[in-house]
Amino acid sequence: MVTAEKGSQMIVTKKSLPRRTFLRGMGTSLALPLLDAMIPSMTALASTPANPVQLRRLGFVYMPMGCDVSRWTPPGEQTLDELSPTLQPLSRVKQQVTAITNMELQNAYPGTHATSNAAFLSAAEAKRTESSDYYLGTTVDQIAAQQIGQSTQLPSLEMSMDLLSVVGQCDNGYACVYQNNLSWSSPTTPLPAEAHPRIVFESLFGAGGSAADRQAAIKKRASLLDSVTAEITRLQNTLGPQDRNKVDQYLQTIREVERRIQRAEVDVAENPLPDLDRPVGVPVAYADHARLMFDLQLLAMQGDITRVITFQLARETSNRTYPEIGVNDPHHPLTHHGNNPKKIAKVAKINQFHVSLFAEFLEKLQNTPEGNGSLLDHSLYLYGSGMGNPNVHDHTNLPILVAGGAAGNMQGGRHIKFNHPKPLADLHLTLLNKVGVKLDSFADSQGHVEGLFEPLDV
Repeated sequence: MVTAEKGSQMIVTKKSLPRRTFLRGMGTSLALPLLDAMIPSMTALASTPANPVQLRRLGFVYMPMGCDVSRWTPPGEQTLDELSPTLQPLSRVKQQVTAITNMELQNAYPGTHATSNAAFLSAAEAKRTESSDYYLGTTVDQIAAQQIGQSTQLPSLEMSMDLLSVVGQCDNGYACVYQNNLSWSSPTTPLPAEAHPRIVFESLFGAGGSAADRQAAIKKRASLLDSVTAEITRLQNTLGPQDRNKVDQYLQTIREVERRIQRAEVDVAENPLPDLDRPVGVPVAYADHARLMFDLQLLAMQGDITRVITFQLARETSNRTYPEIGVNDPHHPLTHHGNNPKKIAKVAKINQFHVSLFAEFLEKLQNTPEGNGSLLDHSLYLYGSGMGNPNVHDHTNLPILVAGGAAGNMQGGRHIKFNHPKPLADLHLTLLNKVGVKLDSFADSQGHVEGLFEPLDV
């Protein structure tokens, strides 16, 4: 049934809107956010305080080359009442964030950049090879995608910030494939990530055909939304005021993201000095690019286009500089700081900058209504690195955050600190179970992360 509001009354009609509703136009397939009209008010699917809508999503954000642990680790033993300097940007969302201290990746040793990236989601040992006979393990995101991703348009979405064209041997005898790819659908099948906002945008909202055909269609009509104007009008006439407002806000966000992509493409066309490290049409400033990629993730989840996302903030051994925050030194050399306080401070500044972009994203998720809560309430995100202290290439005491609500089950605002190193695979297993993927073990797991989803007793 479809519900439509009139004054203070609720009118119940005989039709409901399917969750997998699309507005279609030339070269366009536009998914819709979760609407009240998609939730039959007289069935068990109704959204109530006792029975919230539980569309669970699982996301992973990779921060390269570890951190300055002294500025990362929260001072509190159990709560996040006081944030560390690096985590300060999380202040407005800290009640839906948990920091976890003393997790490790034993299978990432002997200690390389390649294995840091490769083991982060697989917790597996990478075969040491410089050729194409690489071998790792199926990553946690792809295990989730096999179950919770099969009913969506895209089972999973792999994103990055770098144009990854490096091949061959990258790090102490390890093939570049280990550094280039976070996601592996099997031990021999890495999944390339996309750094270009336009290509991601088209993968979310394109209706098929070749990339050239989709691009030509977009240029012809100037905007993706132009081709579905009539469908939007028809839909809005069938919805109640609250649903119409949701659709309007969703479409405004899509149009704004598309405008920013178009602006970036114009800026690059007008710039006579190409940047070989940045894909054509990508915003010049790192933060603008990252925000655009995070906004695309929000749209992908809001439209239920995918429920599993991975995002690499930069690849291991990245020599990217961050002039927008006053760090003009390349990132990778800074991490081999030799205990130089000035270099360590710059690494910490980069760490805080990356966290600030993630915090902005979490705030947007928190401010996006869905069902009986927010998009953040119905999501889980793991943020962290496969390396601890980059100066010595270790894989213990990893910087790890978990954010979200997992449909009301996660208790945030805390700091879980283990007395002894605990496998990161334990956290992967815990997150899988919480989004409905039941496994007894994962990689070198020894159990679950206790306390992450239970009330805090202080």
